[in-house]
Amino acid sequence: MLSTIRTNKLLTTMLPKIVFVLGAPGSGKGTQCQNIVKEFGFDHLSAGDLLRAERQTPGSPDGELIEQHIKEGKIVPVEITCRLIEKAMNVSKNDKFLIDGFPRNEDNLIGWNKQMSEKVQLLFVLFFECDEKTCTERCLSRGAAGSGRSDDNIESLKKRFQTYQNDTLPIINLYDEQGLVKRIDANGSPSAVFDLVKVVFNDVLSKGDN
Repeated sequence: MLSTIRTNKLLTTMLPKIVFVLGAPGSGKGTQCQNIVKEFGFDHLSAGDLLRAERQTPGSPDGELIEQHIKEGKIVPVEITCRLIEKAMNVSKNDKFLIDGFPRNEDNLIGWNKQMSEKVQLLFVLFFECDEKTCTERCLSRGAAGSGRSDDNIESLKKRFQTYQNDTLPIINLYDEQGLVKRIDANGSPSAVFDLVKVVFNDVLSKGDN
């Protein structure tokens, strides 16, 4: 019995470690992920970036499917997103990953649990809490500075916040019920927010080393 427990624990520790990074548009996820990569050695995987990159890959069957769904205004099937995340993890030499902006909704969560939950060790969900006014100001400022993002405008932001409230917050609450959410007050400056982030990572990673 004890040997089985030890074996299961060993197998779990050998799995890639992941942290889901979630928060409203403009909450600072991308900035803080860059800081975490530098400070703690994680690889940063953005679901959106992976989809965009695959979409532009010549001859990719997934890329063609992504293009087709985007043209038709449909959500890309979660199976494709999970496959791209797994592919990126497999080609990496790292075993610690930040998965940014995923899972965003119930369909994402169901697909992830079906395809990936047994292949990784979820450390926690990093949730950047930031009020809508601050997030909106950040996104509009980012757009004015030439972010290149077509959705950094007030009309798109209203829709994005509604989607976040309706689809993503319930997922965060679900993980919160499991004790997996680490909440970060993201209303402050990037350096102040990262000070809070460092406390969380130092605490979790030190326990993992024991």
